[in-house]
Amino acid sequence: MTSRLRPWRRTHLGTEADRATFRTLHTASLAAPALREGLTESSAERSLRHLRVLLGTPAAALTDTSGVLAWAGIGRHHAEETARFIADMGEDAPTRIADMSVCADYGCPVRQVIISPLVVEEVLVGTLVVGAPHATGSLIRAANEVAAWVSGQLELARLDDSRTALMEAEVRALRAQISPHFIYNSLGAIASFVRTDPDRARELLLEFADFTRYSFRRHGNYTTLAEELRSVERYLLLEQARFDDRLKVTLRIAPEVLPVAVPFLCIQPLVENAVRHGLEASAEKSDGVGRLWITARDLDQECVIEIEDDGTGEDPERVRRALAGDASMDSVGLGNVDARLRNTYGDDYGLVVETALGAGTKVTVRVPKFAPGVHV
Repeated sequence: MTSRLRPWRRTHLGTEADRATFRTLHTASLAAPALREGLTESSAERSLRHLRVLLGTPAAALTDTSGVLAWAGIGRHHAEETARFIADMGEDAPTRIADMSVCADYGCPVRQVIISPLVVEEVLVGTLVVGAPHATGSLIRAANEVAAWVSGQLELARLDDSRTALMEAEVRALRAQISPHFIYNSLGAIASFVRTDPDRARELLLEFADFTRYSFRRHGNYTTLAEELRSVERYLLLEQARFDDRLKVTLRIAPEVLPVAVPFLCIQPLVENAVRHGLEASAEKSDGVGRLWITARDLDQECVIEIEDDGTGEDPERVRRALAGDASMDSVGLGNVDARLRNTYGDDYGLVVETALGAGTKVTVRVPKFAPGVHV
C-alpha cells in the first residue's frame, strides 16, 4: 500500500475577526507617533488620515479649543461651521451631534458631525470631529473610544514633555553645583604656569575652556560615553595641575562601550566626589597620594562604569540620604545623577555605592547599550 504526502499549503492567519483586530491595532500604531508630539497642526495632519481609516467615515477632523487644526476626507467646507460648534464647549462638555444639513454641495455625504472632547489631565484641549451621513449609535461609540485613545496619547505626550523638562531642570541644578572653588582654583593653577611654563598654561587654559563649554552646553539630554569621559579627562588634568603627584588616576576603558549613549553629566559629578574623598585622605597616608580608578567595561547588553577611590569612605546612612536627595549632604550631584538614571532607564539602573568609614568608596553605574528614546 502506498501513501501520498499532501502538498503543504499556507493557511490564512486567523479568523476574519483576528485580521480585523490586527488591522485596527496597526492603524492605531501608525497614528500614535504623531500624537505623542502633542496636539499641533503638524501632528493633527499626520495622524488624522489614520484615524479616519480607523473610523471608516467620509470625514474626520482634529481641533484645539479655538479652531480646526486638520481635516481629512470629504467636506472640508464644513471646517468653519465646525469651529463655531466647538467655540462654546466647556471643560465637562459631553459628546455632541451637530447638523450639517444646510450645505451648498448637494452631493456632500457629511450631513452630521460627532464632536467628541479630547481631555488631558481633566482639561479640554480639543475635539475629534467625525463626519458622516448619519450619527448612528455605533458610530458615536466608536468616535468616543477613538477620542479617549487620542486623549491618552496626548497625555503621554505631555508626560514626555514634563519628563524632559524635569531632566533639563536637574541638569541645570547640577551645573549650579559645579564648585566655584574648582573654577577659581583651576584658573589659579593655570596662572601659576604662565611665567614658568607658558606652553602648559596655554594647554590647560584650552582644556578649561573645553570643560566649561561641555558642562554648560544647551542642547541634548544625552551624550556618548566617549564625550562624557573626555570631559572627565579635562577635569582630571586641571585637578592634577593643582595637586601634581598627590593625585594618581588609573583608567581602564573598553573601546566597544565608547559609543554608548548616557545621560549628560552623569559621570563627572561622581568623579569629582571621588577626587575630593581621595585627596582628603592623602594627607594621612605615608606617601601622601590619593588614588582614583575609573573603569568602563562591556557586559553583554549593558555598559558598566565604576569609579573607585581609596579615600576616607563614608557612612552608608549618609550615602542613603544623599541618594534620597538630601541637599544637606556634602556630595556633589550624587542624588541628582541617581534620579536621572532611574528616570531614564527605570529603578533597576540606580547608582550602587559600596563604602564604609576608612575603606574608600566605589560607585557603579549600569546603563543599557540600547534603550528606547535614549540617543545622542
